[in-house]
Amino acid sequence: MKYILSIDQSTSGTKALLLDEQGKLLGRADLPHQQIINHQGWVSHDPMEIYRNTITVTKRLIETQGIDSTDITAIGISNQRETSLIWDRESGEPIADAVVWQCGRAQPICDRLKSYTEIIRQKTGLRLSPYFPAAKWAWLLENTPGLTGKSLCCGTIDSWLIYKLTGQFKTDYSNASRTQLFNISTLSWDSELCELLGVAPDMLPQVCMSDSRFGDTDMDGVLPHKIPIYGVLGDSHGALFGQGCTEPGMGKATYGTGSSIMVNLGEKPVFSDKGLVTSLAWGMDGKVNYVLEGNINYTGSVIKWLVDEVKLLGSSKEAGALAAQADPKDGTYLVPAFTGLGAPYWKSDAKALLCGMGRGTGRAEIVKAAEESIGYQIADVVNAMREEGVELSELRADGGPTRDKYLMQFQADILGLPVAVPEREELSGIGAGYCAGIAAGVYSSDILSHIDREYYQPQKGRDWVKAHFDGWKNAVSMLLK
Repeated sequence: MKYILSIDQSTSGTKALLLDEQGKLLGRADLPHQQIINHQGWVSHDPMEIYRNTITVTKRLIETQGIDSTDITAIGISNQRETSLIWDRESGEPIADAVVWQCGRAQPICDRLKSYTEIIRQKTGLRLSPYFPAAKWAWLLENTPGLTGKSLCCGTIDSWLIYKLTGQFKTDYSNASRTQLFNISTLSWDSELCELLGVAPDMLPQVCMSDSRFGDTDMDGVLPHKIPIYGVLGDSHGALFGQGCTEPGMGKATYGTGSSIMVNLGEKPVFSDKGLVTSLAWGMDGKVNYVLEGNINYTGSVIKWLVDEVKLLGSSKEAGALAAQADPKDGTYLVPAFTGLGAPYWKSDAKALLCGMGRGTGRAEIVKAAEESIGYQIADVVNAMREEGVELSELRADGGPTRDKYLMQFQADILGLPVAVPEREELSGIGAGYCAGIAAGVYSSDILSHIDREYYQPQKGRDWVKAHFDGWKNAVSMLLK
């Protein structure tokens, strides 16, 4: 028997997944990590905790599955994107906690680079924003004392884990394309942008095909011998691959802490004027594919906010059932701009807004507004793609919140599109595992078609969609003034 081990390192925790020779998910082990949030709202992660958790979940998975670990053939890694850190190349120790993708502390750096906005977009496909690693690395370099004379590595979580596991300083095309320092036309680090941000090119990792051999590891002694890391993808790209969206025009939405809505463009990029960004889907078989993408800061975490801070829910699993009990005529809207608005608005200084409440608005109606805010934000991105001439025949959805039937039906209704939910929610990790398994010769490419899906069909008419969307647009417009 041959197995594939896949590590899915997400914003909230780390999962180890075990796949068999048929690509079936046999089991998983999970560990959360601390969300470090200070009084300014800065969000950080401890890189060493993430590394330790990666080792721990691997060990737990092998023990609970009772397999012979010598049968593990290859490892895939999917990772939370844009979360940025810097470490000492010699000691392997971080110079500070990692700056999480949600964190907007680097906004002043972006403000001083506003005159370069269009140059940055043309080269990287990305809007100038503190969301991306370039400004986060610049902030760390400018605000961390004692760096003089040190040999530094600027990386995202994938390159951090690869470095700690193998000693190699590498990343893949999907993650590199999200840094705002990578030229997606020349497929290389851009010296002009590196100079602008004060990040020397020699601080950055070697960029490899996503199905490359990134190095070999025994997972810090957990495995009896070293095996190759063969597949590395940013989590959203891993989900796109795991969803089988390998042809132009196929798209998906990942529902996690935040959301990524992504459509495969094939081998030619489309540069958007509608608030979307262009990235690389991956590099495989010696060529790259491009994607058009919109990113949202708060989707699944909106429900977590209702549980943890507002105490309206005992657990996130209660949200859909309670929302279904709400008055359907209630006009309450929540715009969850807790750390600004992402695509297609890109207003990092926006604040969250709850509006439209009436005397009959209660707990269920507020939960309904929170649930629907997720669907509206994703519809905003899909509609921007439509304006760019990219039409989807269906939206493939993945992530934990896809188990929420109320949310998925609302998503289909507000989009006027079928929403297809796979039998498994761990598509980011499964996609990276499939990539590794194909590269290692365990799977053929038709493994991507072995997924059953549940379909949610739109049930509302145009008048319903327009009335609801007009209310949402009015609420958002209050934040854009």
